[in-house]
Amino acid sequence: MKPTLVVMAAGMGSRYGGLKQMDPVGPNGETLLEYSVYDALRAGFGKVVFIIRRDFADEFKTSVGVRFEGKIEVEYAYQELENLPEGFSVPEGRTKPWGTGQAVLSCRNLVNEPFAVQNADDFYGAEAYRILADELAQIPEDGSCMVGYLVRNTLSPHGSVARGICTTSDGHLSGIVERFEIETNAAGTIQHIEDGQSVNMTGDETCSMNFWGFTPAFFQTLEEKFTAFLKEKGQELKSEWYIPDIVDEMINSGRTRVKVLSSEGQWFGITYPEDKPSVVASLKAMHNEGCYPESLWT
Repeated sequence: MKPTLVVMAAGMGSRYGGLKQMDPVGPNGETLLEYSVYDALRAGFGKVVFIIRRDFADEFKTSVGVRFEGKIEVEYAYQELENLPEGFSVPEGRTKPWGTGQAVLSCRNLVNEPFAVQNADDFYGAEAYRILADELAQIPEDGSCMVGYLVRNTLSPHGSVARGICTTSDGHLSGIVERFEIETNAAGTIQHIEDGQSVNMTGDETCSMNFWGFTPAFFQTLEEKFTAFLKEKGQELKSEWYIPDIVDEMINSGRTRVKVLSSEGQWFGITYPEDKPSVVASLKAMHNEGCYPESLWT
């Protein structure tokens, strides 16, 4: 059974100032997520599910989704604030989505095979899809996996970033902690802010870039944990429910083992508007070097 690629494309792109998932960056106007689908198709994925918002669904389908017609099966799921378990309601004044956990939960009726989950605005590299597809082909029912990258290879020169910093044991994830305001200082040292203090990092730490592999059993866990999250924080206006936190809880409770897959391929993404020129240049160079054809889809 071919795995499915789930692409989280419902974000607002507040720091970027627009919908990054629909911004052309390739030499022929390709978006970053088109490279994701292209690499996934080459790696053996059989379907892609885009998680989007209804308010830009028509524009997304006609400007991006149409490019995949006849190439791979495409489905759409909608992350909606009101999509809550029975007995819960949206608190007055809340406009913020519930986070990446709810985003993945929104496609539970569309995915019946092992699947990968990724961001729409990251370039993960062809190798990452190959190793993830290989792992999903043999993943146990209660297993999970993730592609890890070195922190130093995931930073932006134009501002700080947040990353899920991983600890590993015997090739498996033993814990993941979100670190904020990670950046390289004037002295060239990578650091993050913790409890108001700057803490140095080596840069060789493994971090998660939200590139996960799961089985359909993950949806049952999401349903259970979303209810627990809402009982605790469902009346707050800005609390969000994130995949790394969910996975960390699953590891601590012995519910899953997460195999860490290391990719030596190139990662890059667009966090700030100033990141775009370097992404455009990198993609153009990869086309020139033959990593990608002159045009992805012709």
